Amino acid sequence: MLDVIRLGFSEPLPGGDRHEEFGLPAGPVDYRAAWALQRELHAEVVAGTRPNTLLLLEHQSVYTAGKLTQDQERPRDGAEVVDIDRGGKITWHGPQQLVGYPLVTLPIPIDVVGFVRDLERTLMGVCSAVGVDTVPVEGRSGVWVMPPDEEARKVCAIGMRVSKRATMHGFALNCANDLSWAQNVIPCGIDDAGVTSLSREAGHRIAVADVIDVAAEAMSELVAHRTSGHPV
Repeated sequence: MLDVIRLGFSEPLPGGDRHEEFGLPAGPVDYRAAWALQRELHAEVVAGTRPNTLLLLEHQSVYTAGKLTQDQERPRDGAEVVDIDRGGKITWHGPQQLVGYPLVTLPIPIDVVGFVRDLERTLMGVCSAVGVDTVPVEGRSGVWVMPPDEEARKVCAIGMRVSKRATMHGFALNCANDLSWAQNVIPCGIDDAGVTSLSREAGHRIAVADVIDVAAEAMSELVAHRTSGHPV
């Protein structure tokens, strides 16, 4: 079982969301508030008092830096950065980017790399469902668009942490969000590739509301397989 919690968004979603249940204001969620909630729910998953849980939301505009971020990769204009305990480097979150935080207890033996690879394939399927072809790139996490003879472009970033057998942090899928943030940093520490969005690649607007149901269903299937000991 996966409890899918939709928290806060820049546009109304069919069926609404659960921000009031968790004491949050409407709209995109402040990063620090979401991080605090994520840690709280993670502790409940670890304790066995909560089922595996997926938070789906949009953030207010923010840069976050993983443990491997170097000084020269931070914003060139001195913008605030929230340093966090996930892997990876610097990225941005903001309105019309679908962020997912799976809080999932992994079976023993713990296979973090296998979970991340399955997460990549799952998100590639989400992109395909809205008409955007993507690929994995060996040696680089996330989901990529890579047309022949063109620069690779990341459409979905992934940064995970596992604590006490349960995953934290997760993915950020660019839907219809602003991409100018990438000019202010070295996104994910990668200076020889670009960033993109589903909307840019499709040539028409693909909003968070257009992908969230597909993402929730695909993530539920992934977690069911991973926690049953039969990886996808």
